[in-house]
Amino acid sequence: MTKKLEIYKCEVCGNIVELVHTGQGELVCCGQPMVKQDEKVDEENLTEKHRPIIESGENTKVKIGSVPHPMEEQHYIEWVEIISGKEVCRHEFLPGDRAENTFCSKNADYARAYCNIHGLWKS
Repeated sequence: MTKKLEIYKCEVCGNIVELVHTGQGELVCCGQPMVKQDEKVDEENLTEKHRPIIESGENTKVKIGSVPHPMEEQHYIEWVEIISGKEVCRHEFLPGDRAENTFCSKNADYARAYCNIHGLWKS
């Protein structure tokens, strides 16, 4: 059974979906089951470039990694989101952008970021 806010990716076309409502069925794209993206916290010491870092203040700033993540056409952070209770706020990036964003929210329970090569990361 799926859970709210889980992320799934199609291994054929690259579609990514986030669940906003759960159900009993299997998620399928391009004729194949979609693959659940597990939230990584520490893997192969890549956290210095991938783990979202929350800086709380009047607004919530999230930067990706303690050292800048590459933001090149072939390797970049696609999006970052903060989750606070039932609220989800997301910001999408393009290659060449800085991998950080300031959200108009004072609180965040946690943040997640998605790297086009290394997948889903959680603060």
